[in-house]
Amino acid sequence: MNALSLTAIRLSLQVALAATALIVPVGAGLAYLLARRSFRGRDLLDIALTLPLVLPPTVTGYYLVILLGRNGPIGGFIYARTGWTIMFTWEAAVLASFVVAMPLMIRTSRAAFESVERHFIETSQTLGHSEASTLFRIILPLARKGLIAGASLAFARALGEFGATLMLAGNIPGKTSTAPLAIYTYAGSGDWSGANSLVLLFTAISAAFLYVAAKLNTRVI
Repeated sequence: MNALSLTAIRLSLQVALAATALIVPVGAGLAYLLARRSFRGRDLLDIALTLPLVLPPTVTGYYLVILLGRNGPIGGFIYARTGWTIMFTWEAAVLASFVVAMPLMIRTSRAAFESVERHFIETSQTLGHSEASTLFRIILPLARKGLIAGASLAFARALGEFGATLMLAGNIPGKTSTAPLAIYTYAGSGDWSGANSLVLLFTAISAAFLYVAAKLNTRVI
């Protein structure tokens, strides 16, 4: 295992952790909104948030490039005022993983919120608790298993993200080359020894994470 492979593994973990730290509050908040609120455009919002789950990651990455590139409506605005662009940075890998993995958090958390029986919520409100108090005292504890499962799935998806990351962050060794991208590079250049060692290590890390996540899910039953 060479230094480049170890750097790729470290970067993958760094990106997945950062993306998951963003996904959990944002995804849970959106899931709660979709589960507990009726408003105009809710179905369209649900479709928009779910699209990255069914679109090819390269298509999602293409949309991100169009929006966040130097000539994009968002990226161009930022670049014109700061001279900074997110393209080809490790932050771009975090953003790509965030967008691609968040639907898993939203879908799982929404199901968890919707599974909380209505009479528990009504009883809490009858006793004088505010909506915020009910959320933290009743809904979140009852939905915690689904929230942990959603966070686990989102982390695993972020850890293995490839297509959108390649489009937005590129494949720069030591900078934006995550483990999936490094494996692709090794295989493309015929370095099967490097690919095999990285594949085995990445598989071991993923399996260990899934084992820990399963244990955590069991403890909150």
